[in-house]
Amino acid sequence: MSTERNEHKTDSFPRLDEFCGYFQAIRGRAETTIREYRYDIALFFRYLLKTNRNLPEPLEDIDLAPVNDELIRAVNLADFYGFISHLAANRKNGPAARARRVSSLRTFFTYLTDKAKVTEQNVALQLEAPSQLKRQPRYLTLEQSRDLLQAADADDTRFAERDYLILTLFLNCGLRLSELVGINISDINDDTLVVLGKGGKERTVYLNNACMVALGAYLDVRPPTKAGEGDALFISRLGKRIGVRAVQNIIKKYLISAGIDPKRYSTHKLRHTAATLMYQHGHVDIRSLQTILGHTSIATTEIYTHINADLLHQAVESNPLADERPITRDKEENP
Repeated sequence: MSTERNEHKTDSFPRLDEFCGYFQAIRGRAETTIREYRYDIALFFRYLLKTNRNLPEPLEDIDLAPVNDELIRAVNLADFYGFISHLAANRKNGPAARARRVSSLRTFFTYLTDKAKVTEQNVALQLEAPSQLKRQPRYLTLEQSRDLLQAADADDTRFAERDYLILTLFLNCGLRLSELVGINISDINDDTLVVLGKGGKERTVYLNNACMVALGAYLDVRPPTKAGEGDALFISRLGKRIGVRAVQNIIKKYLISAGIDPKRYSTHKLRHTAATLMYQHGHVDIRSLQTILGHTSIATTEIYTHINADLLHQAVESNPLADERPITRDKEENP
């Protein structure tokens, strides 16, 4: 009987569907963001039902059909903190994962208060996010970046030009993975590229000489495409637009070829690398870097402006007082 219920359980509820529809259609949130919202909010209400009703089922098997406006209005701050404690103790979620779920709940309850008018007061406003350690982003050095490009340049497969262009765009332009796979040929105009970033926001990316040369080489050998895929820039071996997983595998392949540990450097680390190289070697100010990377908040960009030890040493040495020395006096004059 329990098995039958689990097979036909409801994985959502009306207010969650309305919320996701609003943020996707009106606010232009990406599919991955909507998927995270849905998962986090559903997980909270499953926890709430299991706790309040002493349900025996595993959390993932709990039916969300009972979630209605009355239950939503009854949520209090203690429920939130009980959920966060559950995430830490039972699901082993780290601070970053717990903070994401807190953000999802805040957004959902703000929508319920301000848009859906389900609640008079937003109980989530007082919900604090877990403290997170601020870690400097991991990135490739300039030498490692060159090794990575050389590994792709030495490849003799029929997709060598495609792969080299992918790496070149990541390392020179700081693109997100989703932005790269979504590039169309029609998005390119001379030395500019229009990409669709987070929240459906377009931004213009300028292509330097390395990008233009790599682009030309790839377009000369770009393979035929299947129907409906003609505008996609990057084509897979099946003649379709290349997917996220395929690009991740490509990056992993060349990291290994270059002698770089793929467990330490993901595809997103190439974006970190581009930002770091531009900031440290190109003397790009933080506002320009924010525009290049497509960040809404300057605070997000600040994590890329980590400074290495050499630059710190150089900064201290450049102090105009660095060459000042004490005047040597005869000891007899100063007994």
